[in-house]
Amino acid sequence: MTLFSAVFVTTMGAGLVAPLLPVYAHELGAGASEIGLIFGSFSLTRSLFVPYFGKWSDRRGRRPFIVFGLFGYFLVSLAFAATEGIWSLVAIRLAQGFASAMVLPVAQAYVGDMTPSGWEGRMMGVFNIALYFGLSAGPVLGGVLEDWANIKVSFLSMGALALCGFFLSLIFLPRGQKPRAQNVPKETSGPDRPAGPGYFALLGIPAVRALFIFRATFTTAIGITWTFLPLGAGTRLGLSSSAIGLVVMVNVLVAAVCQAPMGYLADRISKGLMIGVGGLMGVGAMLCLNEASTFWGLVLANSLFGLAGGIAFPPVMALGVIEGREAGAMGSLMGLLALAHSLGMLAGPMLGGFFIDWFSFDWIFRIGSGIVALGTLLFWTQYKR
Repeated sequence: MTLFSAVFVTTMGAGLVAPLLPVYAHELGAGASEIGLIFGSFSLTRSLFVPYFGKWSDRRGRRPFIVFGLFGYFLVSLAFAATEGIWSLVAIRLAQGFASAMVLPVAQAYVGDMTPSGWEGRMMGVFNIALYFGLSAGPVLGGVLEDWANIKVSFLSMGALALCGFFLSLIFLPRGQKPRAQNVPKETSGPDRPAGPGYFALLGIPAVRALFIFRATFTTAIGITWTFLPLGAGTRLGLSSSAIGLVVMVNVLVAAVCQAPMGYLADRISKGLMIGVGGLMGVGAMLCLNEASTFWGLVLANSLFGLAGGIAFPPVMALGVIEGREAGAMGSLMGLLALAHSLGMLAGPMLGGFFIDWFSFDWIFRIGSGIVALGTLLFWTQYKR
């Protein structure tokens, strides 16, 4: 419960500013490519460091990384409130990605350590409820705060929530608990035990490679949506910050509602089938986002995209727990999946900014649809092996 609460308040804080940041950067004079860089810089440092933190947490324990990462989130929030420059935003997002690399993948590994065999889908689904409900509450609260006061208040609110998560983890998470893989003898557990297979060895497993590909490609479409859907809703449709927050919120809210039932279902039917269905729904949802031209059209299309992720991600994480347990490297496996997520969130904003600057806004959701379709196809070719 402590871990779930810490993740909830932290992701809600991050969700406070995510839909407002593209519009804020645009008001500061940033072009589409610069907005993509601001969003992508977060995923750049996250991609660089998340494999190391995941692997180190297998050796040193999970708690220190979670605690220090949450405090880093708090410091980053203060820096956001103190700056108004485009390149300063890039630098702060780089620091935020570093802090994020310590928190979510390590927390997922923590849950994976506690998950009994046969309960992978249910446990990861319940954990993801905290993640998704935090992300869904954040955009609405952030939009209301921005309309009521200004974006600085949203930044400071993000910091306050991160500080709450820090104190929860510092006080209530057990001290000195180190993970121990099932296939490692007890006397070799702890800081000096073997680190388990490396990332290239894990990617040599077809099921792991399939999960990595799907997670990276689907998240590329998420990165496009989170970065440029608020921008389009604000500049092309003239929606208020509160309305933009609602449009973004429905995606994550629908995904949150799906986590527990889809996690339960993933323990009983083919996980690969569920991932394939979610991928195909994601292709259709991105095409619907391309055609939406009203507030309610955006709400419906983004809800469908949330449903796609809500169906696909619980079995992805359940398979990740199974493969991590079998490989004796839960932290490394969760770090690898987090790396796939970060690469997608890096590629999505950068690709979207490029196509807007060189072609038109209408291209970005079509590109996202094609990427999800390719990722789903590649997933099946690897998973069937």
